[in-house]
Amino acid sequence: MDIYHGSEFIIEHPQYHGGKEYNDYGYGFYCTEEADMAAEWSVSADHHGYINHYVIHPDGLKILDLNQYTILTWLAVLLENRTFDVETMLAKEAKQYIIREFSVPYEKYDIIKGYRADDSYFSFAQDFINGGISYSQLSKAMKLGKLGEQIVLKSRKSFELVQWVDAKEARKEIWLPKRERRDRTARADYRKISMEEYRKNDLYITKILDEEIKKDDSRL
Repeated sequence: MDIYHGSEFIIEHPQYHGGKEYNDYGYGFYCTEEADMAAEWSVSADHHGYINHYVIHPDGLKILDLNQYTILTWLAVLLENRTFDVETMLAKEAKQYIIREFSVPYEKYDIIKGYRADDSYFSFAQDFINGGISYSQLSKAMKLGKLGEQIVLKSRKSFELVQWVDAKEARKEIWLPKRERRDRTARADYRKISMEEYRKNDLYITKILDEEIKKDDSRL
């Protein structure tokens, strides 16, 4: 498996349990199978970046693919790790319920695959737990902008197996506008989704809580 990590640094030896605790899936080394996406993630207005290229042989590794579950399982893992704005009792109860009913033992896996919750996608998830959008709207929103998915190395074993290949420079004047354009497009399309008419039979967080909907529900 060829994977790429975007950074302002060349990283030949990723550090186990390095990085930030409050990333999407907790501690881990966050990569993608798309070099262009890594280039976008590597730059900012202040600096150029590097596309670090690695190879890992996943044979024998336990891989959790969150896309094989409902969006609520992905959200449960996100809620356990990211800091969410839970100003209302509805949002607080929604967070507790989703974690309790939809989470999986993700820390037992070597690698996690799933959506990347950058700022725009993170705001979509916040709108859902605050009751602003429905389950189907959230599902559609997560496919906006073609953000792709991230590959996260979690276990010590996966860090021992990953091998650095090379690193290529990513220029901010090329990749930052592309990232900003992708984000603007996703947000504009999301506004259209969020303004859709209320549908009585759709699953809003209030309905999920009231009916105590579980992960095996056919409506998910």
